[in-house]
Amino acid sequence: MRFQFIAKHRGAWRVSDLCGALGVSRGGFYEWLGRPPSRHEQVDQQLLEQVRASFEQSDGTYGSPRVWRDLRACGYPCCRERVARLMREAGLQGRRPRRHLPADAGARPASVIAPNLLDRQFEASAPNQRWVADFSVPQQAA
Repeated sequence: MRFQFIAKHRGAWRVSDLCGALGVSRGGFYEWLGRPPSRHEQVDQQLLEQVRASFEQSDGTYGSPRVWRDLRACGYPCCRERVARLMREAGLQGRRPRRHLPADAGARPASVIAPNLLDRQFEASAPNQRWVADFSVPQQAA
């Protein structure tokens, strides 16, 4: 964790100052830089690919419990906390479901509905007597 901090901030401060402040040796930091990823990190990367696949198949709605169940069903041994950590680090967050359906007022009072003055009589004897609008979708030419 300390070496990751140093690697992240070494553009802003000198490595020797960061190592001195965190109580680690410069040699240890540079050795850590050249070290290959551990077996645990490699497994995490493989697991993260499966986590992303499950998350994308759910259209981004699954959280860590559902993704974990998907992975277990596919035969990947892991715990729910590990899946939660990988999702958190990758910035994957499932959408929350609606708690309540939108409120519906039910039947509308007659005073709210505009009166039907034309009664489908659209012809007018002079201009500016009847105003109508057509909201239908036009047919596409074949």
